[in-house]
Amino acid sequence: MPRIWIIAAALTAVALTGCKKEVASAPAEVRPVRTTVAAVQAQGESVSLTGHIRARTEENLAFRIDGRMIARRVDVGAVVKLGDPIAELDPLPQQDALRAAQAKLTAAQATLHEAGNNLERQRTLVGQGWSTKVQYDAAERAFRAAAADVDASAALVHTAEDQLGYTKLRADASGAVIATGAEAGEVVRAGQSIVTVAHDDGADAIFDAPPALFNRVAANALINIALSDDPSVHTTGYVRETAPQADPVTRSYQVKVGLTEWPPAMRLGATVTGTTRMLAAGGIELPATALTMTQNKPAVWVVDPKTQEVSLRPVELARQDSMLLVVSNGLQGGETVVTAGVHALRPRQKVAFMETAP
Repeated sequence: MPRIWIIAAALTAVALTGCKKEVASAPAEVRPVRTTVAAVQAQGESVSLTGHIRARTEENLAFRIDGRMIARRVDVGAVVKLGDPIAELDPLPQQDALRAAQAKLTAAQATLHEAGNNLERQRTLVGQGWSTKVQYDAAERAFRAAAADVDASAALVHTAEDQLGYTKLRADASGAVIATGAEAGEVVRAGQSIVTVAHDDGADAIFDAPPALFNRVAANALINIALSDDPSVHTTGYVRETAPQADPVTRSYQVKVGLTEWPPAMRLGATVTGTTRMLAAGGIELPATALTMTQNKPAVWVVDPKTQEVSLRPVELARQDSMLLVVSNGLQGGETVVTAGVHALRPRQKVAFMETAP
């Protein structure tokens, strides 16, 4: 029996020695991963918004006086030039007012002529001693009152002429009619819009921008504008005007981008897409899949280029969304970061690169 135990112990020792050699000779597990090279952002990410084309200047043409409109000379789509007739009011009331003012002026001029003659007679009579100073002063006072009445009557004639001229509405600048507000036969008020004219002095691309973009796009950023239906029709522009107050419903801000060139295919009201780049965040941009956690803090796996082993690196994030994250501290440019397979890694594990993003 003692011999059998000795033989069994020897065989067991030999078997254990063989297992240790097999374990020692087994290669370490290599995990395939996808990686990217960390690089400090030189420029911000691209952002696009949808908007529409509008004339830079849109003018509502209206009469200065009340009246019944007897004609409207243009319709929507008409192209007008400076001085072209737009609409007319019934001129009879203004013509009557002008004739009355002219008649009053004529009467005032006649009274002035008579007062002037009377003043000359009084001057002669006073000089000869046949009239008194009181009578001369009265004649002079009547002459001055008549002269003032002539001036007032002349002003009334001028006003009546203007009122008659206001019965005809003319274009103040060249452009296209984009809306009408009244039809022939209607009684319109002073200031009521008759037509809206889009001037041909340029165009803007109008966008509704969320507040988050305001501080992330440079004020002088170049905006690329393309026609949504046909991206081959494109131009550029710069922000010309920004609304100081947000829309009470959408909470967005209206931004007007002045077009440097206005392609004919970009007609008024056409839908366009504006594209520009935001300001660089100043950190390292990584795919969101690179993020993991260590001690309830964000971290990423960094690959040692010499040993091909990974280590868990705590980082600070400047921004994070469902697609991207921006690392503000904890990484340096040029380091290799794992972007896929992060949840199957452990410290000092060897990895093999499946794909390295540029």
